[in-house]
Amino acid sequence: MRITGILILALSGMIAASCGSQRKSAALIPAPLQQEILAQRADSLFFAAQRSKMLGDYKTAITQYSDYLRLNRDNAAVYYELSRLFMEARNPQYSLGFARRAAAMDSTNKWYQMALAEAFSVNEMFDSAAVVYDRLMKASPQDDDLLFNKGLSLSKARKFAEAIAIFDTLEARVGLNDEIVFQKQRIFMRLDLPDHAAAEVRRLIAQEPEELRYWGLLAEIYEAVDRPAQAKGVYDTILMIDPQHPRALIAIANMEKKNGNEARYRAFLLKAFHNPEFNIDEKVSFVYPYLQMLETDTTKKAEGIMLANLIVESHPDDAKAYALRADMYSQANVPDSALINYKLALDLDSTRFSVWYQLMYLYSRTEQPDSLLRVSSHVMQQFPREFMGYYFNGLANYFKQRYDAAAFALNGALGIGGEKRFVADVYALLGDTYHASGLHSRSDSCYEIVLGMRPKDHIVMNNYSYYLSMRGEKLEKAESLARTAIELKPDSPTYMDTYAWILFRLGRYRDAKLWIEKALEFTDAQQDPDVLEHYGDILFNLNEKEKAMQFWQLAKAKGANSHGLARKIAEKRYIKNIDR
Repeated sequence: MRITGILILALSGMIAASCGSQRKSAALIPAPLQQEILAQRADSLFFAAQRSKMLGDYKTAITQYSDYLRLNRDNAAVYYELSRLFMEARNPQYSLGFARRAAAMDSTNKWYQMALAEAFSVNEMFDSAAVVYDRLMKASPQDDDLLFNKGLSLSKARKFAEAIAIFDTLEARVGLNDEIVFQKQRIFMRLDLPDHAAAEVRRLIAQEPEELRYWGLLAEIYEAVDRPAQAKGVYDTILMIDPQHPRALIAIANMEKKNGNEARYRAFLLKAFHNPEFNIDEKVSFVYPYLQMLETDTTKKAEGIMLANLIVESHPDDAKAYALRADMYSQANVPDSALINYKLALDLDSTRFSVWYQLMYLYSRTEQPDSLLRVSSHVMQQFPREFMGYYFNGLANYFKQRYDAAAFALNGALGIGGEKRFVADVYALLGDTYHASGLHSRSDSCYEIVLGMRPKDHIVMNNYSYYLSMRGEKLEKAESLARTAIELKPDSPTYMDTYAWILFRLGRYRDAKLWIEKALEFTDAQQDPDVLEHYGDILFNLNEKEKAMQFWQLAKAKGANSHGLARKIAEKRYIKNIDR
C-alpha cells in the first residue's frame, strides 16, 4: 500500500509540473496572437450559428450565438439574430431584450428597428411600436408600409383618433384601398359607430360593385349590431349578383330559422350545400358545432345528421365527409352507423390516425374485442409511435383474457408516453391485468402510480381495495381506500358493497351489515349475485343463519359462481373463500 501511495504522489508531482509548464507557456503567447485566436473562435461560432439557423435548428443556433457573445459583446447583428430566433421560439420577452440591444447599438439600421417594433407589438406594447415606426418614417418619409404599421399600432393601442388620421393620410397618398378601409371600419366598430363603418365599406362597393367580399363585409357589420333587415337586404343583393353564393344562402337560411320558417331554412341550406364551389372545409366548419350541441341538446341530432348527409352527397369521394358523419352518429349514440362511416372514411384515406382512433374507441365502447384487437394490431404497425394504438390493443387482449399480450402492449404504450390522463388509464388497466395474472405486487404498484397521478380516482380506489380484501392483505389500507371512494361517489352501491366486504374481512360485522344494506336499497345491487352472497356471509356471521341461507340461495339463482357457494348451501355454514 505504501509503495502505491509513493507512485501516486510521484505522478501527481509530474502532472503539477506539467501544468505549471503549460501555464508558463500560455503566458508567453503575445497578446495580439491571443486576440486573433479568440476572433477566430468567435467567427467559427458565428458561422456555425448561421448554419444551424438555416437548417431550422433554432435551439442550437441560440446556444451558438450566446457562446459567441461571451467572446464578443459588440456585434449588433448577433443581438438582432437572437431577437429573431427567440421570436421563432415564441419567447417574446427575450426577443424584445435582444432587439432593444441591437437597435441601441445601431440606431441607423432599419432592420434592427423593424425587429424592435415587431417585438414591442408581440409584447402588446403598441405605443412603443408606434414610436419606433415614427422614428423610421423620419428616415424614410415616403415609405407607405411604415405609415400603415404606425396606424395599425396606434389602433391596437386604442388611440383611435390618431390611427384614423394616419389612415386618412395614407389614403390621400395611395388612393382608396381595401386594407386601409378594413382597418378604419374595424376602428369605427370598436367605437360603436356602425354607420361610419358601413359608410367606409360602401365606398369600396361604389368603386367595385361586383366585388362580393365587400358586400359580405357590409352584411356582417349589420349582423354584428343586430340589424337583420339591413343585413338581409345586403344578402339579397349578393344573391342577385350570384344566386349560388353559399355564405349568403346560409345567412338567409339562419334568418329564416330564427323566424320559425323551417321549410325555407332547409331550402336555402340545401342550395348552399349543393354548391360545389362551397368547399368541404367550410361546410365542416359550419356543421362541426352541432357535435358540441348534441352533448346538451339532443333535439339537434336530426338536424346535425341531415347536414352531415348533405356534405356526403356533395362530396362522395372525400374522406372528411364520412368522418364528420361518423362523428355525428357517434355523438348521437348511433354506434353502428358511426362504425360504417368511419370504415368508409378509412377506405378513402387510411392515413388519418384520428379516424382510426375513433374506430378503436367505438369498438371498445360497444364491447367488440375481436374487431378491436384486429384494428389495434393494424394501427400499431401503421402508426408505431401512436400511444393509443397500444392502449387499445392492451384493452382488447385484456377483454379476451390474454393477459401476457395485454401487459406487453400496455408496457409498449408506456414506453412511447402520452398525456398524463391517458398514461394513468394505462397504469389502471395494467393493474387490472397484473391482478388477473396473479402478479399482485406489480398490480399494487400500478394502482399506487395511478393514485399518485390522480389522487381522486375512485374507480381505482374501489378496485384496488377490493383486490386487497380478496387476498386478505393490508386490510386497514383497503378500508381507508374504500371509504374515500364512497366519499367521492356516495351514491355507488358497488362501492358500498366493497366497503361492506372489507369491514366483514376486518371482523366488523355490524358495520358491514349497515353498509351492505345501504347498497341493497339500489335496484342494481338487488340483482347482483356477488352482493347477495356477501350479504349472506355477513348475516351468517351475525348468527342470522336462516336469513343467510335465503340470500345464498338467491345469489345462486341470480348466477353467483364463487367456489364456496355450493358448499355453503349444502353444509348450511359459512366457508371462508379468499379466491372469491
